[in-house]
Amino acid sequence: MKKQFASIAIIGKYMDPNALQQMQHELAQLVQHLSQKDIQVWVEENTAHHASLVGVNTTTLSEIGTQVDLVVVMGGDGTMLSVARSLYENQLPKPVPLVGINRGRLGFLTDLRTEDMLVEIDKILAGDFQAESRMLLEASVYRAGVQVLNGVALNDVVIKSALRLMEMEVEINGQFVSKQRADGLILSSPTGTTAYALSAGGPILHPDLNAISLVPISPHTLSNRPITVPSECVCDVTVMQADDAQLSLDGQYQQTLNVGDQVRVIRAEQDILLLHPKGYCYFDMLRNKLNWG
Repeated sequence: MKKQFASIAIIGKYMDPNALQQMQHELAQLVQHLSQKDIQVWVEENTAHHASLVGVNTTTLSEIGTQVDLVVVMGGDGTMLSVARSLYENQLPKPVPLVGINRGRLGFLTDLRTEDMLVEIDKILAGDFQAESRMLLEASVYRAGVQVLNGVALNDVVIKSALRLMEMEVEINGQFVSKQRADGLILSSPTGTTAYALSAGGPILHPDLNAISLVPISPHTLSNRPITVPSECVCDVTVMQADDAQLSLDGQYQQTLNVGDQVRVIRAEQDILLLHPKGYCYFDMLRNKLNWG
């Protein structure tokens, strides 16, 4: 019988050498554990280098998705966001499942604890898991009718001015919605509604919903409230006035915006696939992470 996960990639918090050194023991333990199960193990090259893992198969982040059946991410939500975008941008024919081991703070996306990781990984390898699709957002920036940026975000696309109010026009499916003055606007997937959008007063959307939430950041008019639209909608935001506007994807990639730039946000063609331990409950996660009691 063919193994469901015959090859597995391990990615640590590859952007942070200090963090990788701190989790060196756990990474080595996981590599050894999987290798003993006759699984082909690949380690992202920066992870292997900074965690001093020797004698392991290494590969680049951009190539991982074409080589493995499962990706294990050890880090925080930021690492998971970055890995999810990388897998999507390599245009795989189908999503590669992601498992998150939490070495960050909140861990909305990385729900395995390091002290339980080997037991929980074994359960996943045995097929004892829950799979969950999460939609991504695709953002394009048009300047004088020419596309100057195209990228994806798992959490949110943020249009923001750092120093003063900016003016924007918002259209949904070509229909005018509003002209608003605010510090910015967050266009969030359901996954992202527990991130920046939540701190800006937006609603929490269950990840099973197919929707995009538009949340203003410190709007000048108090009646300017968040709005949620179906994920099939085309959301267009035009920068009407701003001195220092920027667009960011998951808070990790930034693009300077000019007056007249149009930002178009749609649902991405492909979802990502998360694997959770059996018995995972989204509401339990919210209650624990947000201290609802």
